[in-house]
Amino acid sequence: MASGLADAIRGLVHEKGISEDLVRKTIEDFLYAAYKRKFGTVENAVVRFNDDYSEVSIFARKSIVEEITDPVFEIELKDALELNDECEIGDELLIEINPKDFDRGAVQSAKQKARQTLREIHKDTLYSEFKDKEGEMIIGYHQRERNGNIFVDLGKIEGILPKRYQSPRESYHPNDRIKALIYEVSKSPSGLQIILSRTHTDFVKRIFELEVPEIYDKTVEIFKIVREPGYRTKISVFSNREDVDPVGACVGIKGVRIQAIVRELEGEKIDILKYVTDQREFIKNALSPAEVENVIILDESKRQALAIVNESQLSLAIGKKGLNVRLANRLVDWNIDVKTVEQFEEMDISIDSKRELNALFNDIEEEITSISELPGISEHLVELLTSNKVELIETLVSMDRNDLENLEGITEEDIKNIETIISENVDIVEEEELEEEEFFEEPEEKKDEEESPVEEETYECPECGAPITIDMTSCPACGIGLRFEEEEPDNQDGEELKEEE
Repeated sequence: MASGLADAIRGLVHEKGISEDLVRKTIEDFLYAAYKRKFGTVENAVVRFNDDYSEVSIFARKSIVEEITDPVFEIELKDALELNDECEIGDELLIEINPKDFDRGAVQSAKQKARQTLREIHKDTLYSEFKDKEGEMIIGYHQRERNGNIFVDLGKIEGILPKRYQSPRESYHPNDRIKALIYEVSKSPSGLQIILSRTHTDFVKRIFELEVPEIYDKTVEIFKIVREPGYRTKISVFSNREDVDPVGACVGIKGVRIQAIVRELEGEKIDILKYVTDQREFIKNALSPAEVENVIILDESKRQALAIVNESQLSLAIGKKGLNVRLANRLVDWNIDVKTVEQFEEMDISIDSKRELNALFNDIEEEITSISELPGISEHLVELLTSNKVELIETLVSMDRNDLENLEGITEEDIKNIETIISENVDIVEEEELEEEEFFEEPEEKKDEEESPVEEETYECPECGAPITIDMTSCPACGIGLRFEEEEPDNQDGEELKEEE
């Protein structure tokens, strides 16, 4: 049957994006359905297209018999000879069926099924196409608006830009060009639904990939992006090449690249900072554009940190309604508290944090106890002293030159090196230890006075005047016998000792 299908098939392929094979199968199913509605079966039905799909025919395969028992599957020899004069009994013959022979109900039912099938195929085709594009950028045009949601013409299908995914500082008008991120693709009973977004962080990432070639080719990579849509975005970047400045690449010459990105985001502020593994330095960078003096790690396990800034930088570090420090918290994944130097001095924090602050402001080194931590000491000396069971600095300092000479395997040069290292470094350690002892303990001299026994008192021999003590029984000078007795003192504060001959 001449059907003029070629143009119809090409139209479906180009307009709906449906493949030729799927269109052909749909037409086959349409004819099979009409055939079944007419004859009750499709077991002997055969559908054939010509080479350019311009015509399609349906045939009934029938066996040639002398007497018909089933007219659907059989044909008499005399009738078969009229169609083909070379056929014989037992042969099979394809007999073309004219679609006009199908009843009207069968044709309408088949058409309805074909249309439904084509819709499903079209939906599945679009779903597969756009599902693969999730997370990518797409450009469409403002078509209409309903309840704050914008419907965007994407060419083959219509997308939706919900109100919650629109930047609060942007306004849209009919036929406006809209660049958005394909956020979600899903199938619903009403059809295919494509959700667009201009507030997601991946939207900013895709814009940077478009404007910054170094990000697109992975020379510069984005570590993390945090965003408050319409107000401020913070993006941390790092470079895979030492000769490429990641921040400079994103800004561009005279800021041309970042200006294009800001225009696309309708004036939203963007902070570009370099990602570093040092958490203190990373927190400093994250609080930009504020200048941070120092960062104190209050609790590393709970990821709590304190940023110290000058009074003039406090409002800039915190930001309007706390926006800047809130974004910095999300970027570095730390809980950051911002204080001025004066505010910090009034805080009651732990001794460890105070010590860390002193180290940052006064460059005081942490106390070291092991000889291996001594500055300038060689591995040879460490191994030599360790083999002689000298592992602590305290032990090494207490040793004199004779003790060092008695160490096994030591040379005169080794002794000189040890003495030089001790003289250059250990004085600072001893001073710090003394300060700690004075702070936490009573002075050593006072303790000695309280704990040491009273010095033994001396007397004169009554015979020769030589010095004697209470434990003597005879004078060491003249040999006279001695005896000491205790007497009750006149006052209650002490005792007197009386010597007798």
